[in-house]
Amino acid sequence: MLIDGLQCGHFNRSSFEELKTAGVTCVTVTCGFWEGAIDSLDSIAKWRDLVRANADIATIVTKVADIKQAGEEGKVGVLLGFQNSNCLQGRIRFVEFFAELGTRVIQLTYNNQNELGGSCYEEHDSGLSRFGREVIGEMNRTGILVDLSHVGERTTIDAIKFSRKPVAVTHANPKSVLNHSRNKSDEVLRALRDTGGVIGCATYRNIVGDEYCETVEKWAALVARAVDIAGIDHVAFGTDTNHNKVVPDDLDWMRKGYWTRGEDYGAGSKKRPGAVPPPSWYQRPSQLGVLRQGLKSFGFNDEEADKITFGNWMRLYGEVFG
Repeated sequence: MLIDGLQCGHFNRSSFEELKTAGVTCVTVTCGFWEGAIDSLDSIAKWRDLVRANADIATIVTKVADIKQAGEEGKVGVLLGFQNSNCLQGRIRFVEFFAELGTRVIQLTYNNQNELGGSCYEEHDSGLSRFGREVIGEMNRTGILVDLSHVGERTTIDAIKFSRKPVAVTHANPKSVLNHSRNKSDEVLRALRDTGGVIGCATYRNIVGDEYCETVEKWAALVARAVDIAGIDHVAFGTDTNHNKVVPDDLDWMRKGYWTRGEDYGAGSKKRPGAVPPPSWYQRPSQLGVLRQGLKSFGFNDEEADKITFGNWMRLYGEVFG
């Protein structure tokens, strides 16, 4: 049983087949980055169509019992998520609507400051706004997981403290391993530990670093660092895998959206502006099972590997949406 806290890209039947081959029971997919309400609704509708067309190997899941059933039936459970709160379009009542449509994960901010709070790329992090507190309250009430992966440091700490339910960083790594704006400080990891949250360690090269992409055992060492800080009950994985080929238009949308005519490199840089290669040990989604092998090779025992590969997400999901 494997649960991946975050993937994105162009899913199709081959995507589900590869995940099934890897033993993935549940994956949080990305329904949107910058889209407003209408485009976000359209995205959910397309995901429903895609899953319906592949109902023999995929199913949309909204609670822990659904994930367990997907595993029993040999299907990939699809958890619908958004990497930004633009889908709400500033309307507090839309949180409930999106929850009723099956959304179970919403990231407060993507790469820019918004009405809820600050992003990790802003020069000054404003902290959680009044509207941000209202949205978190509604997410807690309606069973949507608060995701803080691209959120700024101050806003992240504010959100962890304010939320009545545990929250997640679905796809990032410890900043003490690689000092990147997208990664999370020891303070954030300790705050997740103290409130029951989870960090999903990523495999995206720009925020993992070339060294930890060399072998799966080296990546496991990165995970071990997260465990040292946050504890074994609060670390999982969210690979940030991109399905099928990422073309320049995809990168432009993810990085620039509607907000700029200029150049923006996202988690990349001027020296490394384009799509980066995956880790040498994880080239395709069908190889996802290698993560557990790497954890065992590094020295994690079966119980610890179970927590990292599925148990900690299951516990968190149960506390947030049942």
